[in-house]
This record gives sequence, C-alpha cells and structure tokens, in this order.
Amino acid sequence: MSNSQAGNLAGQKTFFGHPVGLGNLFFTELWERFSYYGMRALLVLFMVAAVSEGGLGFDDPTATAIYGLYTAGVYLAALPGGWLADRIYGQQNAIWYGGIIIAAGHLVLALPGFGLIGEHYGFFMGLILIVVGTGLLKPNISSCVGELYPEGGARRDAGYVLYYMGINLGAFLGPLVCGFLRINMGWHWGFAAAAVGMIAGLIVYRLTQHHLGDFGKLPNPVKPGDEGKVKAVKLATYIGTGLIFLIAVLALEGVITIDALSLSQYSVFVIVAVAALFFGRVLIDKSLTGLERRRVVVLIALFIGAALFWSGFEQAGSSLNLFAERYTARELLGIAIPAEVFQSLNPLYILIFAPFFSALWINLGRRNLDPSIPLKFALGFLQLGIGFGFMWIAASLIQDGGQVLPTWLLLTYLFHTTGELCLSPIGLSATSKLAPRSYYSQMMGMWFFGAALGNLLAGLLAGEFSGENVAEFPERYRQIVIFCGAVTVAFLIATPFLKKMAALDQVKTDDVTREDEPGAYEAGGPTAKP
Repeated sequence: MSNSQAGNLAGQKTFFGHPVGLGNLFFTELWERFSYYGMRALLVLFMVAAVSEGGLGFDDPTATAIYGLYTAGVYLAALPGGWLADRIYGQQNAIWYGGIIIAAGHLVLALPGFGLIGEHYGFFMGLILIVVGTGLLKPNISSCVGELYPEGGARRDAGYVLYYMGINLGAFLGPLVCGFLRINMGWHWGFAAAAVGMIAGLIVYRLTQHHLGDFGKLPNPVKPGDEGKVKAVKLATYIGTGLIFLIAVLALEGVITIDALSLSQYSVFVIVAVAALFFGRVLIDKSLTGLERRRVVVLIALFIGAALFWSGFEQAGSSLNLFAERYTARELLGIAIPAEVFQSLNPLYILIFAPFFSALWINLGRRNLDPSIPLKFALGFLQLGIGFGFMWIAASLIQDGGQVLPTWLLLTYLFHTTGELCLSPIGLSATSKLAPRSYYSQMMGMWFFGAALGNLLAGLLAGEFSGENVAEFPERYRQIVIFCGAVTVAFLIATPFLKKMAALDQVKTDDVTREDEPGAYEAGGPTAKP
C-alpha cells in the first residue's frame, strides 16, 4: 500500500470515525462468526441425537472426539491458510475463496435434510470444507484490519475493539438463531441458517471490498531462487487437502475404518511431538542470546498452560452443551429454550466484561501493580476451576434424575469467560513480545498449535461425561477442580522464577484484544474462539 493511499484510508471517517474499510471487515467477520458459532452450537447435539430424531446416533465419546478433531482442525488450518495468502493468493482473495468454501460447507451440511445427499456424506464433507475455508479466511481478515492503520497507535487499537465487537456479535447471534430454528424446524434448517449467514458476509465483502485499498490484493513477491520451493509447498498443500477428502470418501464407503477416538488420541501425540521438536530446535539455536533462550522457556510454560486451559474451557461446545440439553430446565414462560442459547453466553460476557478488564490492566499498570504474565495465567486457571466448581454442585443435584436451574451454567460460563480474559489475550500478547525475532511467526503459529492441542484434549475429556455414567459426573468435576487448583498453585510458585528468568518486568501485558487465528485475539470461544 502506498503512503498516499494509506493516508487516504486513514482519513476516511465513515465507520464510527474509522477507515471505511473497517466496516467491510466488521460485517464480513460478524456473519462468518455467526455461521461458525451457530453451526458449532448444533454440532455435538446433532451427532448424539437418535437417528429417529434426525441425528446421527453417535455415542458421546465418539461425538465429542469428532468435535475436538473439527475444532482443532480449524486452528491448524490457519497455518497453511496464512502461507497460501502470503505466497499464492493475497489476503483479499484468500478471504473471498475461504468464505465461498465455508458457505459451501454449511450448505453441504444442510442438504441431507432436503433429501439431496446422504446424511453422513453431508456431515463429514461439510465439516472438512468449513475447516479448509476457515483456514483461508480467519488469519487473513485479521491482518487486513491492522493494515487500515499504517500509523498504528491508539486509533488502531480502537479499530480492533470495533472489529472484535463484530466478532462477538456474530458469535452471540449465531447460536440463538440456529438453535431456535433447530427446535422449531429441524436440524438442517439450523445448518442452512449458518450458510445464509456466511453468504451474507460474502455479499457484504464483495460489494465493499474496494474500500480495503491495495493491501493483500496480490501475494508477496517470491524471492529469487525460491520459486521451486513455493511451487512444491503449494502442490503439497493441494495434494494433502485432496487426500483428506479421499480418505473421508473411502471411510464413508466402508473401504477403510476410522475410529474417531483413536484418531483424536494419536493427533494429540503428533502435536505434542511436533511442539517438542520445534521448541527443542529453537533452544539449541546458537544464534539466540541467553535472554532469548530463557524467554523461550517461558513460552513453553505458556504453551502448556494454554493447552490445558483450552481443554477445560472448550467443554462449552461439547460436555456443557450436552449438560444444558439433558439436565437443565430450559422452559421460560411456556417457551422451550434451546440448549444452544447457552453458547451465546461467552460472547455476551465478553462484550460486557472485556472493556472492564482492559481498563483494569491499564489502571493497575499505571500504579505498577499490573500482575505479571504467569500470575494472570494463575488467575485464569483459578476462575476456570471456580466455574467447574459450580458444575460439581450441579452434577450432584441431578443424581436423583431431576434437572437443575440454568443458574449453574450461567455462573460456570461467567467464570470461564473472566478466566479467559485473564489468560488468553495475555498469552497471545506475551507470545508476540517474548518470541525471538528470528522465530516470531513460527512462535505465533505454535500458540495456535497449543489451541489445537487444547481442543483435542477437550474432546477426549468431554467423552468422560457420557450420559451412560451420570453417577460419576460429580467425581469427575471434582477432579477437574482439583487439577485447576494444582495448575493455579504451580503458576503462582513459578511466577517469581519465570519473571526473573525472562525479565518479565520489562514486558507489559495490557493488550486484551484477541483473535481465534493469527493476529491479535478474538473472544467468543478460540477462538475462540482462541
């Protein structure tokens, strides 16, 4: 983008005093998050619903494992998605193509309800398409926001705040609309609503794309001598994607057998191994200074902490969603409230409390009282544990076969959200500030590897809350509470050592913006969720 063009963009005041291009990204992302979180709220409920009720009839462990694989795939796909935009398509085209693929995925999910495709084909092919499309769209729409503000500063931060409001508005509305359509018209109408949301986002994006200027219209120039490498990676990406679809078809046709639970477990080992190899390689890099190596050790601790946090937090779409459906009284004034409505609590709480936390960190920082990075992680786990403490009580109350008031889930989501605001934006901000410059992008990618690992673990953990072992729920929630307490204590004990090791007193963490994929940070679940 030229300086003159950047100046013209910065001077436009047509969207809440910000560059008009922000309006394009705001509404595009609002509708994309509407579609993503609307469909996600239906996902596990659809899988465990009996075939006679229009569902797939999977058992709880299988359904939650598939859910974990899907949500982890969304994070992992952001890595090649960002690379393809930089080297092949450009950010603006990647957003457009990604949105089209996402819309196609939601449509394919909806088609079985209208007799146009087999149920299992529609479901699994739709999920794969959404993962591929989200990997193209999410990391690149975030980078476009920052490019509207070449001057940086507070105005750029304010622009991201507006952008995140759009994200969370979409995440709030999606489960409401899709949930009410599901209980009144059927599962596939809910999936169709998600498709309509993404198509609306595409229309908004295309009609106003010219407001984004020239940034990201073309890919970055390939360095001389790298043409062959770029071509090879591009080909490998396409072949890899094609193989995923081929394997899915072979499994659906019964040629091969895929066990979702085993696949999820193996995927955990693969991600852990990749992370260990990566961090080990960085630590033995002789070009790094002593301070950089010590900061990498801190980043390893944050990586582990984030993965463990997401394994609990991401129960929202799986085990807690099932708890809302099966064990929570959901009738208000004679109207049946969909279980999906509880998925709207996190983005609602984010919209309410994110400004408070932002002001809190800034005001504490002015008084030199801002908690350090590991201390904020401890606070995050403390509140995660408190949230599960409420579920421990709720699980005890359903042992006689009754249902509990929605209050327990309201409190659980409240403390999980405030815990998220203490840990997740801080972790991503810290990663951006502590990462060695020569490994900056790779370290940011590893943060999302951690999110993927957490989502896989969340799917496996959710399988422990099967409807067949309700009597074990209180004990399992008690164990989670104890585990969260142990991690809290571990971070509290480690705080002075980590601060000294990496000179954390020199690193400010008053940035509480968020995105699901590479960029800053998005609230609303991953992602967000991350």
